[in-house]
Amino acid sequence: MSPCPDKERMDAAVKCPYCAQLESKVVDSRPADEGSSIRRRRECLACRKRFTTYEIVESLPLMVIKRDGSRQAFDKSKLLGSMLKSCEKRSVSMSTLEGIANEIEQSLQNEMVREVPSTEIGELVMEKLKDVDEVSYVRFASVYRQFKDINTFMTELTRLLEEK
Repeated sequence: MSPCPDKERMDAAVKCPYCAQLESKVVDSRPADEGSSIRRRRECLACRKRFTTYEIVESLPLMVIKRDGSRQAFDKSKLLGSMLKSCEKRSVSMSTLEGIANEIEQSLQNEMVREVPSTEIGELVMEKLKDVDEVSYVRFASVYRQFKDINTFMTELTRLLEEK
């Protein structure tokens, strides 16, 4: 008997891409995408050909509570877009920004709450950008915190310098 009662049923649900047979066996399993999924090499029991499947955890949608009280689904591409704007003409790589977006999304998913205020997301972005590029941080903060005049801008710069 299999240690996981659903394992046999899961394996049977995967159709062979070559002969459409429903029975296959797992030959190899390993983590993929930095541990966010599992890559499985399978062998069809009918035609003996091998194929690869990926198993990912299904997550519930994360809702963002906007400043006006409206709600919308979390969109990592919007998060990435806002960071790209603040990092324009700076030496911050796309992979760094994607990594930050992935970290933020993962930390929000790990909190196990279904609704997150946009202010919390903004604070997480600023925290990450501060370590990556201070100019990008100030640019993001100026839009996020809606600096209305030079004094609020200077206050943020002074706070940044004091933290050093």
